[in-house]
Amino acid sequence: MKTQYATANPERALLIGVTWKRTRRIPGMPAGEQGRESLAELVELARSAGAEVAGTMYQVRESADPATLVGRGKLDEIRAEATAYKAPLIIFDGNLSPVQQRNIETATDRRVIDRTQLILDIFARHARSREGQLQVELAQLNYLLPRLTGRGASMSRLGGKSGGGGAGGAGGGAGRIGVRGPGEKKLETDRRRIRDRVGRIQASIEEVRKQRALRREARNAVPLGTIALVGYTNAGKSTLFNVLSRAEVLVSSRMFATLDPTIRAIRLPLNRRVLVSDTVGFIRDLPKGLLTAFRATLEEVQEAALILHVSDVSNPHHDELDEEVDKILRELGVADRPRLRVLNKVDLLTPEQRESLTQVNSRDAGPVLISAMAGEGIEHLLRRIDLALPIDPVVTLSLRMPLAEGRTLALIHAMGRVLHSAVEDSHMTLDAEVPVSIAKRLHLSQYSINETSKGSSS
Repeated sequence: MKTQYATANPERALLIGVTWKRTRRIPGMPAGEQGRESLAELVELARSAGAEVAGTMYQVRESADPATLVGRGKLDEIRAEATAYKAPLIIFDGNLSPVQQRNIETATDRRVIDRTQLILDIFARHARSREGQLQVELAQLNYLLPRLTGRGASMSRLGGKSGGGGAGGAGGGAGRIGVRGPGEKKLETDRRRIRDRVGRIQASIEEVRKQRALRREARNAVPLGTIALVGYTNAGKSTLFNVLSRAEVLVSSRMFATLDPTIRAIRLPLNRRVLVSDTVGFIRDLPKGLLTAFRATLEEVQEAALILHVSDVSNPHHDELDEEVDKILRELGVADRPRLRVLNKVDLLTPEQRESLTQVNSRDAGPVLISAMAGEGIEHLLRRIDLALPIDPVVTLSLRMPLAEGRTLALIHAMGRVLHSAVEDSHMTLDAEVPVSIAKRLHLSQYSINETSKGSSS
């Protein structure tokens, strides 16, 4: 099983959480408690990015300060704490405007990033596919573009005249030879280069997307049901994926350990083969601009016949986190897709908690209780998946096929169950149990004998 190692020289960071008194992001939970939960999540995000959390600060305000978010007095406290902790980096749990970020950096004399920038950094560390890397770079450039203004001397004029004189630089004694003229500000140069790079990335992403669509079309030539694993980050989806598919997807307690999609085929108890897709974990308050960085995995969710919603039932706030997942699924337009709730990590519950869950859920209704790490409840989960997937009845066929139909024969062996086979001259006769959809797609009725293909006629 693959594991993830810590950063060799982690950067020390001071984390800042700010909540508004009237905030009610999660119904029934006080604003202060919401803010502290979000700050605790920011701690895990920072560690996933390789930072060493030197300390945290938390503030509850009536409203945001438009210039500094937290107010001048709080900025002095933050600067003092960062100095005491020897933390060169300050991370805010929230999204800072470009003006707020610049003002806080000036007041604290520290590098400042916000929640969005931190998530983008984690994405950049974990993206492995070409499209994943391109999507992350695109999101980073779009985030950077409005933050170029006001970078002081680094944005001073390139070339051009420094004194009087005309457009040609006459009289501009400080203008360097070969660069005299109206010049171009570094800010304008950087913006132009970023926009050019954004255009190239978007073209590359579109090309990769077309290639992936062709691969999906080829994969759909053999009609396999697709199951997508979704859930809040660190709910145990990748561990469950490895158990179901015997794959070696990265398993880590760090957030967003899985970014690129991974797809494997598994066989269900009713002898059906299906595809299982592991997806990136969701998170609360995810900016809509970052959803593009999820696109590779989210397209698998949109194509899925069944969604497995995996929850960390040991988390006391798992109901609120599940609501965040439901919100993103609604934004993707898949809220009405068949869904099976999977309550993971039941091995971390007390006997009383497990008993109460068992009493609420009957055997074939409600959420499925499992422990992916301990392998508990997996067989029951597979049976529930079989019941939840759209029905694709299996028929028994007697077939006589030319040996030249090697691809069709291979698919019958892969997608069905061969009961008996024999080679006669240049043909193969076989009895096989095959799903109706496969029989129709492969046009098996033309090879049938003994009138066994009535149930699967094309």
